[in-house]
Amino acid sequence: MTILFTLEIHYEQDVVRARQRTRLLASALDFDAQDQVRLATAVSEIARNAFQYAKGGRVEFYLAREPQTFLIRIQDQGGGIPHLALVLAGSYTSHTGMGLGILGARRLMDFFEIESSEQGTTVVMSKRLSKRTPTFTDFQLQQIRETLIGQSPQNPYEEIQRQNQELLRAMAELRKREEELTQLNRELEDTNRGVIALYAELDEKASSLQQANELKTRFLSNMSHEFRTPINSILSLSRMLLARMDGDLTTEQEKQVTFIRHAASGLSELINDLLDLAKVEAGKTEVRPSSFKVSDLFGTLRGMLRPLLVQGASVALIVEEPDAIPELYTDEGKVAQILRNFVSNALKFTEQGEVRVTAVQTGYTVAFTVSDTGIGIAPADLERIFEDFVQIESPLQKQVKGTGLGLPLSRKLAELLGGSVSVTSNLGTGSTFTAFIPIVYPHRTEFPTRMQPPSLEPTRLPILVVEDHPETLFVYEKHLQESIYQIIATRTLAQARLALQQLQPTAIMLDIMLEGENGWTFLREIKGDGTTRTIPVLVITIIDNEKQALALGADGFLIKPVDRLPLLNKLNSLINKNRTQKILLIDDDAAYRYLIKQLLVSTPLSILEAANGEEGLKKAQREQPNAIVLDLEMPSMTGFDVLKQLKNNSVTESIPVIIHSSAQLDAEVQRRLAEQSIAILSKETSSQTAAQVQLQDALVKAGLVLGGWGKNNV
Repeated sequence: MTILFTLEIHYEQDVVRARQRTRLLASALDFDAQDQVRLATAVSEIARNAFQYAKGGRVEFYLAREPQTFLIRIQDQGGGIPHLALVLAGSYTSHTGMGLGILGARRLMDFFEIESSEQGTTVVMSKRLSKRTPTFTDFQLQQIRETLIGQSPQNPYEEIQRQNQELLRAMAELRKREEELTQLNRELEDTNRGVIALYAELDEKASSLQQANELKTRFLSNMSHEFRTPINSILSLSRMLLARMDGDLTTEQEKQVTFIRHAASGLSELINDLLDLAKVEAGKTEVRPSSFKVSDLFGTLRGMLRPLLVQGASVALIVEEPDAIPELYTDEGKVAQILRNFVSNALKFTEQGEVRVTAVQTGYTVAFTVSDTGIGIAPADLERIFEDFVQIESPLQKQVKGTGLGLPLSRKLAELLGGSVSVTSNLGTGSTFTAFIPIVYPHRTEFPTRMQPPSLEPTRLPILVVEDHPETLFVYEKHLQESIYQIIATRTLAQARLALQQLQPTAIMLDIMLEGENGWTFLREIKGDGTTRTIPVLVITIIDNEKQALALGADGFLIKPVDRLPLLNKLNSLINKNRTQKILLIDDDAAYRYLIKQLLVSTPLSILEAANGEEGLKKAQREQPNAIVLDLEMPSMTGFDVLKQLKNNSVTESIPVIIHSSAQLDAEVQRRLAEQSIAILSKETSSQTAAQVQLQDALVKAGLVLGGWGKNNV
């Protein structure tokens, strides 16, 4: 930002000079005549306030770059504006007219910000230069500065005469605009008559289309029911024949009846899908919410899905046991139907490997995921698979049956439950389908006034995330999964405000581009409220508007998509700003303690050492380090005992622990240690670079700020 001119305001004539200088600078910066008047008027109003109420002040003119912006800062050292909030809201009434100049100036500028206290008032306002204006060089700006300094100030009466001329021009322009507006109104009246006729025709067409759609839905529904009766009869009779209830069948007859039964089953499946789809599209599908556990749903699915596995096939169906997910209140049958469709598809297009079903809580949503190691889907086809009757050509397509309705139906059912469906896939390596389902069905008639927040883990720091895309929430959950941070996910500003009433987050991750809502307003709320002002806010959005975010009080800014390490580093730096960071090394081997210290020599960390478990426990309680690096194999008191005592002590239970050991651990021990630690590192690392990268990753997950350390090695 380049300073162009500075003007002190001591006398009333200086207010006139401020107006003159503003107009001259605006003209030199290629603003048109109207913008020159707007700028000059805004500056003179604020400068007059400084002179009238604070007995003087200072006006500074700048040119900011990228984009080029004419910025003016006006400061005074008066007693401040006592009713500033009311003035800015337009609800303050003063017999002196105080406040009108501030409101008028704000309307005239692109950007306007005012701060006032007992020590004085500062107003910053700006207007962007036209995009057609070429970029000013330092030499050109120096010329403008010298020209302005060299010009003698105009007589105040000349300025009044110029203002009168501007007023006459404005009046003439207004009269011309009024005439144009009258002519435009006449044209609009003629156009309105045509639009009304067009709307009447469109309403008639829409009514016809609605009737046709209802007829199609009614036809599908009625005919599906009509088809079901004979199809069910064929299925029943074929089963009777195959059961030899009326005598034996020859081998050829058995083959023919089997073909009939398979064909009837396929037709029955098609009719069921058509009927379900018709109901959803017609809005006649009933949602019957009830409380159920995900573990019970998965137990039922295991039994239902087992018959889909082909005998002797080299595909394993794995349904993972869900961990710490609360009861859902939604339509269990529809969630099961979505997962059945996902699994059925996955098994059809997976020749070997596995199909895995998982469920993970992300705030007030559960992400049900079905991943496979099948043939995958091309990027161009990822949206087409959700269109009715679409089936992607592949070598396996001819070998498997399908209607092309399962995935479209799954997406519509998820949306019906207030959720969504997403897919990621790579050709040749497999696909992952995810259904994001709200824990509580959002359209229930008796929605609770206060939703219970996810249970807070005492050893993790809560991060409030305001993000309306469930896929992005899922990514954030994965990024912070093994760190000291716990996500409290909200998808609307109403949910975020409710969460802030129920808990005090360590930091807030805020998406500005929320559908139908203004994230900037929420940012102002947070920073304007004394109870939330000190909470660090990290704005994460798809548009590069960092300057606006920081100007409104955001503490940090990132552009989507965000990778795990930059996100953790940013959160760590915001939360640990200017704090001393200590780590405690508990290891009986002095050589390994020395090695760790050498790896951390370029970091801003303060390193404490303990040669045994007892000493480590005492230092942990006394020093309260930010993280502990712990060896497992020590004499007298092992690392397992140290870890147990750390986690059983309320003073040390929340300190992140990094296991650093050469011990050979079986799967069960690793699982138990993983639940109590941030990371498990092996001392048997192949190279110093690898050891440094692993240690850096663990320390970042533990919440430490490492500065620029390790960048060359990552």
